Amino acid sequence: MSMVNRKLIFAWCLYDWANSSYSTVIGTFVFSVYFAHEIYGDPTGGSVVWGYTIAGAGLVVSLFAPFAGAIADHGGHHKRWMGLATATIVFASALLFFAEPHERFVVFSLILVAVATVGFEFGTIFYNSTLHLVAPRAQLGRVSGWGWSLGYFGGLACLFVALATLIKPDIPWFGFSKQNAENIRAIGLLVAVWVGLFAAPFFIYMPATKNLGAGLAEAIYVGLRQLSSAARRMKSNRPMVLFLVASAIYRDGLATLFTIGGLYAADVHGMTIDQIMLFAIALNFSAGIGAFIFAWVDDYIGPQQTVLIGLAGLVIFGIAILCMESRATFIALSIGLGIFVGPVQAASRSLVVKLSTEDNKAEMFGFYALSGKSVAFLGPFFYAASTDAFDSQRAGLVTILMAWALGGLILCFVRPGAINAGNVVSQ
Repeated sequence: MSMVNRKLIFAWCLYDWANSSYSTVIGTFVFSVYFAHEIYGDPTGGSVVWGYTIAGAGLVVSLFAPFAGAIADHGGHHKRWMGLATATIVFASALLFFAEPHERFVVFSLILVAVATVGFEFGTIFYNSTLHLVAPRAQLGRVSGWGWSLGYFGGLACLFVALATLIKPDIPWFGFSKQNAENIRAIGLLVAVWVGLFAAPFFIYMPATKNLGAGLAEAIYVGLRQLSSAARRMKSNRPMVLFLVASAIYRDGLATLFTIGGLYAADVHGMTIDQIMLFAIALNFSAGIGAFIFAWVDDYIGPQQTVLIGLAGLVIFGIAILCMESRATFIALSIGLGIFVGPVQAASRSLVVKLSTEDNKAEMFGFYALSGKSVAFLGPFFYAASTDAFDSQRAGLVTILMAWALGGLILCFVRPGAINAGNVVSQ
């Protein structure tokens, strides 16, 4: 592989490192907690409105993702759309610096978070759809796994920088103070710089996708018209339809795990907030290692088999976690479970590419996003209902294991030999 291709692949993977800082530092660990405690003033109520805001942003993405993908595929401006989405993350994150710890900034904060989340999700769709432009077909799994692995490590690296320079020191770095939570608000600036800096190589080295000769107005018109026939085309691509159904179910299980993991650790095993933070960092690290190692497995045995192995690992470790009472054993098994999280996500991305035709990859990733968001409420609902019915979060965890098992069972019906056939039929 030439040096130019190595640079391109590294720049592509680095984008995952860049944008994961937003979901990790703002969406999960730091700013979300600051919002609930300091801006909203009530941890429980703040968590609720934060969750509704993220859900609303997800709804917007689910409604418009296939449209945006079809328009991008027809106009051939994936790089431009990615640039717009990335700029949205950067500017919205930077403006969070002005979200002072007062209830009058509640709406201001939520609007910015919603805008940044929409930018993050759309940027991910267009980014995923360029995988085939970077990696040779025989190395799709490898490059996808490398990118996903760097994403985990990038989010953790940004979190470490935030903790070491802004949150933990008695005197924060870069001239910020702790008065009026200035050091915490500066997290938004850190993420903005992080995303802009590490995403830049992608836009430098990534060649512009082929301009199909359509201006924006024509791309919108033809793209939407093309989308209207997507259902008919999908009927002839049975492997993709089955995969979208299967992945929606098992990804909902993963999303539910990410949502309740800390609550489960606190309730069932009595872990403190600081312990949960370290626990989450360890899980993210193990998921990154898993994505990196299984990147080669993906190319060797194929993404479908890699996802199935990952789901089997999740179910096996999940059952073991259900049966264990010891906190130390729970932590060890959870880290083992985390190793299989990254491969499932990374191999699913490369499988979308292999199930898509050359001219509809962004559209298919739009449907991939739609299928995931459309059932995103089911996992938390069944978890909560089961936990309530049996008065135990262990019962709730069973519903997550069932989602992984069911998704894997449906995925088995995607015949490996039908992948290429599906591409031909759908062209």
